[in-house]
Amino acid sequence: MRWTTEKMVEELKGLLGDQLVSVVLYGSAAGGDHAGSKSDINLMVVAQGLGLPQLRLLSKAVIPWVKQGNPTPLLMADGHLNDLTDVFPIEILDMQHNHRVLHGPDPLEGLSPAHEHLRVELEHELRGKLMRLKSRYTLTEARPGFVESLMVESLSTFLVLFKNALWLYGEKPPLAKLEALHRLKKHIAFDIEPFETVDRLKRGERIGGLDVLGTFEKYLGSIETIVDNVNQ
Repeated sequence: MRWTTEKMVEELKGLLGDQLVSVVLYGSAAGGDHAGSKSDINLMVVAQGLGLPQLRLLSKAVIPWVKQGNPTPLLMADGHLNDLTDVFPIEILDMQHNHRVLHGPDPLEGLSPAHEHLRVELEHELRGKLMRLKSRYTLTEARPGFVESLMVESLSTFLVLFKNALWLYGEKPPLAKLEALHRLKKHIAFDIEPFETVDRLKRGERIGGLDVLGTFEKYLGSIETIVDNVNQ
């Protein structure tokens, strides 16, 4: 029998009883951007305690849930989410923006990551991904096919971070990543064309006469421009 989120909640309630505080669905499945079997069903489980006895009990629900192809649920002790706003502000904001409470009170309500903590995490993540992109480019030997694959594989990661950069400008990000990129352009002057080109490639479109190496140069330049602005 396939486990639904409803069945998962019932199993968790049966295992933990009054120790179960909240169950939250977050991510694309909660935000209306879920693409069927290709998208993850992300759950956060909040319990009064997460010692070994509770973890052993939770394994009885977590194991069949994961075997079904779902991500391992995020397990949190009650009251500890507020401690994470300074180290995981992107994740907290993303969950706040796209979540639905399946059981108990909303553990994300009232959390407020500081602007500077968000900026620092964004810069850390962006600079790390940018360094990795440059390192991986050296392995392509500038072969257009390899460079095209590199851009396509890296696009989603950068778009997610750029989407969250909108929080720095007081904007609530839209669900669609490319729409968020267009909104970010209102705050940062960068060339959006290479991202749109790579998105077309990612969707399987063949672009005749495409200068792949030239596109990568512009792609890299736009990323560096955005990173520099986040730093400021």
